[in-house]
Parts: sequence; structure tokens; C-alpha cells
Amino acid sequence: MEPLEKECQAHEIMTTIASNLQAVRNAIVASATKAGRHASEITLLAVSKTFAADALREAYHAGQACFAESYVQEALAKIAALQDLPIEWHYIGPIQSNKTRAIAESFSWVHSVDRLKIAERLSEQRPTHLPPLQICLQVNISMEASKSGVAPDEAGALARAIANLPGLKLRGLMAVPAPSDDVTAQRLPFAQLRKLRDQLNQQGLRMDTLSMGMSHDFAAAIAEGATIVRIGTAIFGNRNYGDKQ
Repeated sequence: MEPLEKECQAHEIMTTIASNLQAVRNAIVASATKAGRHASEITLLAVSKTFAADALREAYHAGQACFAESYVQEALAKIAALQDLPIEWHYIGPIQSNKTRAIAESFSWVHSVDRLKIAERLSEQRPTHLPPLQICLQVNISMEASKSGVAPDEAGALARAIANLPGLKLRGLMAVPAPSDDVTAQRLPFAQLRKLRDQLNQQGLRMDTLSMGMSHDFAAAIAEGATIVRIGTAIFGNRNYGDKQ
């Protein structure tokens, strides 16, 4: 491919990111309005795993400030490459014990905590000069054997333990329900997660966040009270997964 052709192709991709972002924002506004909510209540989290730092930079210049990553080493490289930008970094992937220090030192939010051991390590390893690490407890709301997350009936005990750890601030619950093309079926697990959050708050917790909804089902999530929607494909396009860690 000739250099000019490469440059034109790169420009087309970047222009598409800005266009996709605007389309997603418009869809969030429409979904919020339909649900009787204000779009300002909902944070758009751009899921940028597997995409190059240049794509994130373009999204940032199109007005996107919050990005989510799932692979620690890939994320650290992007954080270094984009350190000139005031990006808010969220970690949403599975957490291995040997990666907790890097996560605690480099991210503002972690959405995928489902074990007390991991929470304790994040608490111990959060640098004292940084604000508390914002934590969402991942709940396996659909009870899928292949999915991470604490069981709903065990979420309360884990949430109360995490709420008492220094260096962390428990903000809410996160879930990745079983996929469905039926809107009614999509809404059910989101409603269950909202009810679980509300029940735990009635027991003395103070959680304000529901991290739920992705490219294919965020409208249903917004209808059920999502405060953070995690959108990747609808912004950046289809992913090409390689060896990640």
C-alpha cells in the first residue's frame, strides 16, 4: 500500500470514530429521554481494548474522556503513550493477583472485582498520593458458568467487606448478562442488578453506580437505570483479538 493510500485509510478510520461517537451519544440521549431520564446521569465509557493508542487519541479529541481496558500490559502501553491527555482510565477485565499492583497504580476505576483477596491487594497497593480507587463489584447476574462475578446472594457480604477497605471506594455493581436480541430479555438481568443494588443500599451501603449495558443492549440498560454504559464496537468497530495479557 502506498503511503498516501495508508494516510487516507487512517484518516477515514479516525473520521469514522468521531462519527460513531456522535451516533452513540445521540442514541444515549434518545434512550434516556424514552426512559424519563436525563442523559447527564449516564457516563459513556469507551471500551478501547485491542485498539491502538491513535484511535483513542482521536476519540479523545472528539470529546471522549473515559476509556476502559481489559488487558493490563496493553493498557499500560496506551497509558504511557497518552500520558499527555487527561484521560480517566477504567479497568474492566479479569484480575490476576500478579497484576493488581499495576492496576492499583494506573487506573481510576476498576469494574471487575469479584473476590475479597483481589480487593485487599488493590487496597494495599493503591498509592497513598492518589485518590481512592473507585470500585464496582462484578456480579454474575445471569449465573453463567463461563462468566466471572460473585453470585448475587453472596454480593452483600463481599460488598460490605470491600466498603471497609482503605484506599478503595465502593461505588456500585457491574454485570455482563447473557446476550439476547430480545429487549424484554435484555432488561430482566439489568432490572435484577438494579434491585440488588437498591437492596444492599437499604442495608446500609451507599452505592450510586450501575455499570451495565454494551453496544448491543445499552438502551435496555439505560431503561433499567444504568449510570455507566460500556461501549466498544459501536465506537471503534469490530475487534481483532491477538495474544493479550
